[in-house]
Amino acid sequence: MKLVILAGGFGSRMAEETKARPKPMVEIGGMPILLHIMKYFGYYNFRDFVIALGYQGNVIKNYILDLHLAHSNLKVNTYNGDVIIEDSNRPEWLIELIETGLETKSGGRLKRLKPYLQDQTFVVANGDGLSNMDLHKLLTFHESHGKLATLTAVKSLSRFGHVTFDGDRVIEFSEKPEIPENWINAGIYVLEPQIYDYIEGDMTKWEGEPLELLARDDQLMVYKHYDFWQCMDTLHDKRKLEELWQGGYPPWKNW
Repeated sequence: MKLVILAGGFGSRMAEETKARPKPMVEIGGMPILLHIMKYFGYYNFRDFVIALGYQGNVIKNYILDLHLAHSNLKVNTYNGDVIIEDSNRPEWLIELIETGLETKSGGRLKRLKPYLQDQTFVVANGDGLSNMDLHKLLTFHESHGKLATLTAVKSLSRFGHVTFDGDRVIEFSEKPEIPENWINAGIYVLEPQIYDYIEGDMTKWEGEPLELLARDDQLMVYKHYDFWQCMDTLHDKRKLEELWQGGYPPWKNW
């Protein structure tokens, strides 16, 4: 089964980090979040990756090429220019890096990948989120219901001060408490190839009309994840993930 990673957005809410590189290349613990995602999925035996490129896609291409060499021993013959790769410790992955357009929306990127996904079930992940979701359980759930799409959901946490009051009298105030508020989209999907019928073209946002229509047609199911999940949408999110990594026990690290 192939894993699609959506890595083409502008990352405008992290402009300080994304002026010179795409958001999936922003580092956590000295390693791009893209590689964290790939290593995490690799633990569950995902070996075929299709990365949808857009904004500064060449940065990702160059990194993947360098990754191939960085985990290998090299024999360089300076007489004739031959380079021989030996005793590699690099992961055994097949990585397809596909240009899907600079301005293309997320649904349009998926549709452009249709020729590369071989008319089979596939998984999609946003290139800016980490979790400790059990992917085996997710796939089993998807197979059990027979619908076209599975969306993953997590409980969101309040980022604002919580006020409890009685009439006009405040009886409790908590500054930005970790209180679950509602279920939100976790950005990991299991999809059947028929979902392409729900995507009109390049300007279609996957999180908009396609998911709305799939829900209307009773073809969208939800897998609820109750443990760790964190997107990297802002610099605050990046710092939080960095703190978890530096703490020595990042919840998503399974390799």
